[in-house]
Amino acid sequence: MAELSFYVGVIVVYMINAGNVISVLLFLSPVETFWKIVKRRSTEKYECLPYICTLMGSSLWTYYGIVTPGEYLVSTVNGFGVLAESIYVLIFLFFVPKPKFLKTVALVLALNVIFPVITIVGTRTAFGYAKTRSNSMGFICAALNIIMYGSPLSAIKTVVTTRSVKYMPFLLSFFLFLNGAIWAVYALLLHDVFLLVPNGMGFVLGTIQLLIYAFYRNAKPNIVDEEEALAPSQPLLS
Repeated sequence: MAELSFYVGVIVVYMINAGNVISVLLFLSPVETFWKIVKRRSTEKYECLPYICTLMGSSLWTYYGIVTPGEYLVSTVNGFGVLAESIYVLIFLFFVPKPKFLKTVALVLALNVIFPVITIVGTRTAFGYAKTRSNSMGFICAALNIIMYGSPLSAIKTVVTTRSVKYMPFLLSFFLFLNGAIWAVYALLLHDVFLLVPNGMGFVLGTIQLLIYAFYRNAKPNIVDEEEALAPSQPLLS
């Protein structure tokens, strides 16, 4: 029994390290997409929601790691995520087509400024005990994780109408899938249902995204729909 516990402990440590590495790779996965955006000087039909949702989740996970004893790794990894996602969102705002600019700014203000401030102030005001505040923030962050995992699905309409995966970044979906899988296994080993639910959902949603990508990867693009989808962005291209 002691030997089994030792091996389980080794696996848990390995899963933590692997999970942290994959989380960093997840935050870095959009680099190629944003390099294309900068080169073309337009966001074209790329969706901003995945990056806005990831920034929101990373911000609150960083706060959770700061106020929860023993969770410094959560704050450091997600602190890096806040930095990376902030850069992506700023680039998106700089190159988004004018008709979508105000809508995108409103979304950023609502999800990356107003919601985190209300959540932090609300939990600090409503709960007197530090442990209760930490637990409530953990519940909120777990719910946000599910939203983050599903956010790339916002590109599905474009994928289906154009029959092209051009605007569904593969690396983002792939690392969301891996991140969900690693942390779900880790949660199973520790019997942590609060960690298991969002990451288990992340694994499922990541799998759906990869299946959609595989289905349309070699499909013949609907050129008419793709041209119509790109039409609003053309004036901004050099």
